[in-house]
Amino acid sequence: MTAKKTTTSSSRASKSSKYGVGDKVVHPQHGAATIAKKVKQEFAGEKRDYYVLDIATEQLTVMVPVDKIEEVIRPIISKTQARNVLSVLKDEPQEAGSNWSRWYKVLNEKMTSGDIFQVAEVVRDLNFAQQTKGISPALKRMLSRARLTLTSELEFALDIDDEEAVKRLDRALPVFDPIE
Repeated sequence: MTAKKTTTSSSRASKSSKYGVGDKVVHPQHGAATIAKKVKQEFAGEKRDYYVLDIATEQLTVMVPVDKIEEVIRPIISKTQARNVLSVLKDEPQEAGSNWSRWYKVLNEKMTSGDIFQVAEVVRDLNFAQQTKGISPALKRMLSRARLTLTSELEFALDIDDEEAVKRLDRALPVFDPIE
């Protein structure tokens, strides 16, 4: 499908929409984002309003239909919730056990859930596995992505820069001795 016409507007979709241009939000697959603008776009002869999200962690913009926005995105967590997320990192890690493929699937589901507490669990569990036994390249990529997703939301929630968010994440993560 190709776009035929785009117009920009900075107003909220309706009086009932809780989101507007400039709001900080979270997209479940892409992490923290800012609603950059509202556009009217025509695809296949149908005009719809979209919010354009600038994703904080990548050079990416995502368009979400305004009438589906409540189903797709969620607000950034509060400062209190951010502290609670960091405390999840100190909880007892879940280990893979003997079924690595099942564990990978569970971790992947947590990553795409849109729930920052589940993303924190992924960071905690993969951090533990990496320090104690080592992890595969695929799990290293997942850990890197989970850390990025977590720090991007902490930046917005705590109103801090990326460097400080990484420091807080690193300070919250326990250090484990390798299993011999």
